[in-house]
Amino acid sequence: MTFHDFYVIRLFVISFFSAVFSFFLARFLIPFLVKIKFWKKRAREEALTGERAEVFFRLHSQREVSVPRGGGLIIWLSVTIIIFFFFLLSFLSSPWWLQKANFLSRSQTWLPLFALIVGSLVGLIDDILNVFLVDKKGGLSFRLRFFIIFLIGLVGGLWLYYKLGWSKINIPLIFNFPQGIVFDLGVFYIPLFILVMLACWAGGVIDGLDGLAGGVFASIFAAFSIISFFEGKLDLASFSAAIVGTLFSFLWFNIPPAKFYMGETGVLGLSATMATIAFLTDSVAVLPIIAFPMVLEVGTIIFQLLSKKIRKKKIWLSTPIHNHLEAIGWKSYQITMRFWVLSVICAILGVALKLMTLR
Repeated sequence: MTFHDFYVIRLFVISFFSAVFSFFLARFLIPFLVKIKFWKKRAREEALTGERAEVFFRLHSQREVSVPRGGGLIIWLSVTIIIFFFFLLSFLSSPWWLQKANFLSRSQTWLPLFALIVGSLVGLIDDILNVFLVDKKGGLSFRLRFFIIFLIGLVGGLWLYYKLGWSKINIPLIFNFPQGIVFDLGVFYIPLFILVMLACWAGGVIDGLDGLAGGVFASIFAAFSIISFFEGKLDLASFSAAIVGTLFSFLWFNIPPAKFYMGETGVLGLSATMATIAFLTDSVAVLPIIAFPMVLEVGTIIFQLLSKKIRKKKIWLSTPIHNHLEAIGWKSYQITMRFWVLSVICAILGVALKLMTLR
C-alpha cells in the first residue's frame, strides 16, 4: 500500500465512522429533545424591519412550535469525539496504521476545531434561550452574536497571521492559468478573515426547510475535503470528511418530515468552520462559488431590505428566497432538492477553479 493509498482510505474510513457514530447518537438525542420539548413555544411573527412577517408565519408557524431544535448537536459532538478517538488510537503501538490514524494537528485542525466547538456552543446557548425564554424575545441579541463571531474571526486571523505567517490570498483566473493572481495583504489579512467569518455566519439563514442546510453544507465540506487533499493537507481533508459523514446522518433524520432542526448550534458552528477552512486552504476567492446557495439566500435579504427602504415595496413575497419560492407554490422538498443540485454544481465549479492554481 502506498502513502497516497493509505490516506485516501483513512479519509473514507473517518467519514464512515463519523456517519455511523452520529447516526446512533441521534437515536438517543431525538427522544431527549422531544422529552424536554426543545422547540420554540411561539413562532417568529416579526420581520427584520419590525413589521409582521405574515407570509413566513403562515408557512412555518406550525412546524416551528412542534419540531425540536438542536439537531446540530450530533454534528459537532460527533466530530469532536471522533477526532479525539482517533488521536487516542494513535498512541497504540500496533497495528502500525493506528499510529497514523490521528488527524488532530496544530497546523491544520486545531483552528477549525476551535471554530466548530466555540461557534456551536454559542449557538447552543442561543437555542436554549430561544426555547425556554417564553415570555421574552428569546435568544442572544444580534449585537452579542455579532460580537462573538467577530471575536472568533479575530482569534483565527491573529493565529494565521502571527502563528502561521499567512498573509496572501490567491485568486484563480482562467486567462492567467495556472498562476492566478496572488495578493499579499499583510496585516489586512486579519480584518479580511473577520469579514469572511461574519459573511459565512449570515449565510446561516439557509437553515429554513427540512434538509436544506444539511445538504448544502455537505456539498461545501465535501468540496473542501477534496481541495485539502489535493493541497496535501491530509489532516484537514479528513476533518472535512468527518463533518460530511455527520451531515449525512443528520440528513437521515432531517429530510421531510424532519425529526429535528439543525438550530443555531449547528449553523453557527458550521459557518465558522467553513470560513476557517476556506482560509486554511487559500480558497477564499472561490468560497462564494462553493457556497453560492448561501450567497443567494443572503443576497435576497439584502436586496429586499434595500428595496423596502428605497422603493417602499418588496421584491419577493418573503425572504430569504426559499421562503418566496414556498409562498408561490413550490413544495418544500422541491426547493430543498433543487438547492442540493445547485449546491453540488457550484461546489464542483469552485473545486475546479481552485485546483487550477495548484502546482
